[in-house]
Amino acid sequence: MGILASAVVSILGVSFAAQAGGRPDLVVNGLKAGRPHVAGELLVKYRDGASTAGREAVQHGLGAQKLETLRGGTARKGELALLRVQPGLDLAAAVQAISDDPAVEYAEPNWIYTVGAVSNDTYYSNGSLWGMYGDASSPANQYGSQAADAWASGHTDCSNVIVGVIDEGIYYEHEDLAANIWSNPYDPVDGVDNDGNGYIDDVRGWDFDGGSNNINSGGANDDHGTHVAGTIGGVGGNGKGVAGVCWTGVKMISAKFLGRRGGTTANAVKAVDYFTDLKVRHGLNIVATNNSWGGGGFSQALQDAIARAGNAEILFIAAAGNDAYDNDATASYPSNYPNANIIAVASTTSTGGLSSFSQWGRTTVDLGAPGSAIYSTVPKTSKGKLVSGYASYSGTSMATPHVTGAAALYASTRPGATAANIKAAILNSTVPTPALQGKTVTGGRLNVSDF
Repeated sequence: MGILASAVVSILGVSFAAQAGGRPDLVVNGLKAGRPHVAGELLVKYRDGASTAGREAVQHGLGAQKLETLRGGTARKGELALLRVQPGLDLAAAVQAISDDPAVEYAEPNWIYTVGAVSNDTYYSNGSLWGMYGDASSPANQYGSQAADAWASGHTDCSNVIVGVIDEGIYYEHEDLAANIWSNPYDPVDGVDNDGNGYIDDVRGWDFDGGSNNINSGGANDDHGTHVAGTIGGVGGNGKGVAGVCWTGVKMISAKFLGRRGGTTANAVKAVDYFTDLKVRHGLNIVATNNSWGGGGFSQALQDAIARAGNAEILFIAAAGNDAYDNDATASYPSNYPNANIIAVASTTSTGGLSSFSQWGRTTVDLGAPGSAIYSTVPKTSKGKLVSGYASYSGTSMATPHVTGAAALYASTRPGATAANIKAAILNSTVPTPALQGKTVTGGRLNVSDF
């Protein structure tokens, strides 16, 4: 144990008989591997019933200042707090030291996550939107998601279904998105938190990175989140641009937590819990969140938030990652968490191959979906103003919203479907694909033709 760890232990009077929660071994491994995190910040989850004196002793021992309470504590429920520790304190040593404190359930860094897309440089009718094509569509591509076949059978409407986009913000005035952006009926713009969820005037969602109700605070830099939204719910049949898996009816809520420097665990937890609260509080039919991001180390706080979403019957659909390695051998978060409500998505090409950048995992990545050279919506700047644009991006970030759109399409005609029902339908309908055999759980690619 290092000097700093010894000092922390000495100050806190640690009882090593206490059973540590979380996975401090994975946290320390992530730190040693150089996973990006916010310098000097720790997320600390106190044990249920931990006393005020016990919590203050932990802060004192770390020389820490509480920055924020992410989840309030009660006599029965332990608080989750974001702390800033004293300068120079080694985070790995601190995590190891306080994980055995009787007041602490777990401690971990405030990991930083990033998007995973590569821009290459319109769209359905000219053959560009291959990820939506089917065997019998015109144009056709057997390696597309088969969404066009579902559309041909009359299923383009996803009314009464809501999905969350946890990402960068969304250019909500885009010509191909505006009609499918959610408007909060419980908290109109009046400067008052009418629904009491802690977010004033969250009319289209919330910017957790900037702390405001402006889900497009990044302007043209919110291209990744806008691109994801277009694949899920770009307006179809309007003679312009692209078409999402769901043409009409679907409503998308933005939880912007990724800014120009990425996003943090603390804000990711708040974003996931935001959707869980909306569903539990108001009964909104939120069936899934799209999570086209990754890069942080193991986080018990984030895994717990995903579990809370699962308890509310919300799927957490996640990108497998873009670093071309086996997720069975090296965990990639958040897609690698074992929660039953997670669907992990690899990227495929227009010729049925596993994209060269895509990560895979025979037991940890569920299926493949179109992710190479995917056209969708983006904001662009013209004469100093934001305007509607379109661009081709590649990444597991682009594959993931095809699956999120599939979840919405399936749920739209099956109002009683649980998260488990929807996940099973998506995985059981995949098309066996040689490039995915032994590389994914299903060995197949997305197929929504019968949704």
